[in-house]
Amino acid sequence: QVHVTESGGGLVETEGSLGLSCTASGNIFSVNVVAWYRQAPGKERELVARLRAGSSPDYVDSVKDRFTISEDNARKRMYLQMNSLKPEDSAVYYCDFDLFEGDCGGPGCSRVHYWGQGIQVTVSS
Repeated sequence: QVHVTESGGGLVETEGSLGLSCTASGNIFSVNVVAWYRQAPGKERELVARLRAGSSPDYVDSVKDRFTISEDNARKRMYLQMNSLKPEDSAVYYCDFDLFEGDCGGPGCSRVHYWGQGIQVTVSS
């Protein structure tokens, strides 16, 4: 069993900065991908940033050069640094740990997603 907890978020003015963090605990054997998503009222959930092991991070075009995703060495904590925030960045932000579980040296390996509870980010005009 894996438990994921998010922290950070809140209210910030336009052009301000905000940092989010997300921690996974429990039976974690191998991490495939860590990612941040967001969802605004009336809109579909959107992939904001993604980090694969040994690769450069991916960002949705609207946050490039403003947001930065990172993780700790154990890959059990991820971060999202948000700079130059805009009102359109307002949303509930969710972290996602994409984990390998089972016998991943042979048959029986599976991928399971664990999500944070969601944190509100509001950027005022």
